[in-house]
Amino acid sequence: MAEPGRPGTTTAPRARADVVRRVAGSAAAGCALAGAVAVTVAVVAGPGPGLTGYVSEAGIAGSGHATTYRIGILALAAALLLVGAALPPGVWAAPALLATGAVFTAVSGAVTCSAGCPLPPFERATAADLVHGGTSIAATASVVLAMVTLAVSGPAGPVLRRLAGLAAAVALPLCAAVALAMLILGRGAVVGVLERLVLAVAVLWGLSTATVLALARR
Repeated sequence: MAEPGRPGTTTAPRARADVVRRVAGSAAAGCALAGAVAVTVAVVAGPGPGLTGYVSEAGIAGSGHATTYRIGILALAAALLLVGAALPPGVWAAPALLATGAVFTAVSGAVTCSAGCPLPPFERATAADLVHGGTSIAATASVVLAMVTLAVSGPAGPVLRRLAGLAAAVALPLCAAVALAMLILGRGAVVGVLERLVLAVAVLWGLSTATVLALARR
């Protein structure tokens, strides 16, 4: 055993911490992939209105694929939490934002919306619709903000910063476009396509980031 003050004293704890982070990264990649597949199956195979509807409509109570959808959403929430845990020491804000995003994602999966997932200003929404919609928006915002903070975090390393910067550069204008389309156009193909693009960017970023963390040797 290495003695205090001598070389190698902190090597073992650091090595163990690195192994834990790589395991968390591997688990995050698995959860992200499984969650994305489950949600995609529920959306594509479900009886929803296609690209003119919201992704969340696959989880409406009574839908034949609601369980698959909820399992996928919970897996994605776990992936966010694990990515935050796998980030290198010294990274600020991003782990907390990812944990927040994980909580909101889990709540959005647990609280289902009514048929059509109506949202104001063009549709009359129930309390559950507002909770579901609000937590979904908060989850997306938390993830995008985590991308931004990670892109400028030195301890993250160049690869993670580039991935986060690229994802944020794509996600930010898409999120702005979704917000404007919902306020101006309301439910329709434009919002449906834009929502799917935002979610795809978030999932691809999470999966690629988790893979990098799983393979990292610090």
